[in-house]
Amino acid sequence: MRGTGTNDAGELAQQWLDLTDEERVAGLRSLGREDADELFLRLSTFHQLELLLHMPPAERRTWLRLLAPDDAADLIQAAEGREPREQLLDLLDEAGRREVSALMAYKQDRAGGLMNPRFARVRPEMTADEAIAYLRLQASGVETIYYVYVLDQEQRLLGVLSFRDLFNCPKEQPIQTIMRGGYLSVTDDTDQEAVAAMFADSNLLAIPVTGAEGRMKGIITVDDIVDVVAEEASEDIHKFGGTQTLELPYMEAGLWSMIRKRAGWLAILFLGEMLTATAMARYEGYIARAVVLAVFVPLIISSGGNAGSQAATLVIRAMALGELRLRDWWRVLWREIPAGLALGSVLAVLGVTRVLVWQAVAGTYGQHAVEIAATIGVSLIGVVLWGSLVGSLLPFVLRGAGLDPASASAPFVATMVDVCGLIIYFGVAGIVLRGTLL
Repeated sequence: MRGTGTNDAGELAQQWLDLTDEERVAGLRSLGREDADELFLRLSTFHQLELLLHMPPAERRTWLRLLAPDDAADLIQAAEGREPREQLLDLLDEAGRREVSALMAYKQDRAGGLMNPRFARVRPEMTADEAIAYLRLQASGVETIYYVYVLDQEQRLLGVLSFRDLFNCPKEQPIQTIMRGGYLSVTDDTDQEAVAAMFADSNLLAIPVTGAEGRMKGIITVDDIVDVVAEEASEDIHKFGGTQTLELPYMEAGLWSMIRKRAGWLAILFLGEMLTATAMARYEGYIARAVVLAVFVPLIISSGGNAGSQAATLVIRAMALGELRLRDWWRVLWREIPAGLALGSVLAVLGVTRVLVWQAVAGTYGQHAVEIAATIGVSLIGVVLWGSLVGSLLPFVLRGAGLDPASASAPFVATMVDVCGLIIYFGVAGIVLRGTLL
């Protein structure tokens, strides 16, 4: 096997991305059963699927049945278009097939699509000793036993208790007197972002999922949410960069998929930049009389775009962390006005210094250097202030319209600011340079 030369799971995991699919299968087969199971469970859904698709059906059955129902559902859904779902579902036992099929009925970004239907459960009338004996029977079939869930005959969730509570009470004490009723739970249609926020606020290891009339359907564990957070972060980063989300790893995505997901935004941004060309044409008379103004156009519009991108990044991240709500837009406005003025003033000092130094050294700007410096300085203050306001408020506009604030991508903000930046720049030039260069 090329590049491995070892039966060590850790070494194989490090070399994983450099191996072909056939070498990965051979490497997994070379490991001991325990190491192979551990490595397989650590792989992403994409790499687990790739392995299964390069194995004979008998081996597929073994590995697919190793997965928890929620992970098996993710893998089978990821196989859509490459392998019939029915063929993969048929590899599961009857109970697993029912569980996975039920999970696949939910949207993948809902709590029902994330939950594991296997969890530790007891009845309220049991004694502590009976509950411990009953949990021993369940131990091999549940994902986690950090928490024990108390259900009635109708499978409604009555309360939760930890193993510490269970072991620290008298053997004959009824469960209903130990359980805690003030538990956190989510419904099966709760969005995954809301679930992730609950985990962040509560520091729990698992949260129960309930359906109609409070009937418990499963649990979501913190490791499931780690995957969700990574997925949501990737989606937001892609959007903020001006591209659609890639479902596959970058090196595994096809050329056509890459083009399709990037071309739309590029076309939209190109059409937006046409307005910049239109604005330039509107002021071509200014440029013809004072060519020096054209030299500073990239400096002016890039400064506004950069300021807008900074503001948008800060606001979008604050929204994602729950630090800002829709009604906070006015507070952001009053923070960004002084911030934009201050940042613009910093750049204005640098811009004015640049003009005056070049004039002193080489006489580049002639007898009207001071007026040109003033134009640059005032324009930078105005453009940076405008960019900060647009970048900070656009996410609120998008959220208010029911859209993802991350759609206020850096290129999109920069394009919006470019057009207005040119208007501000040439407007200031028309006032300051009237009667001299213009």
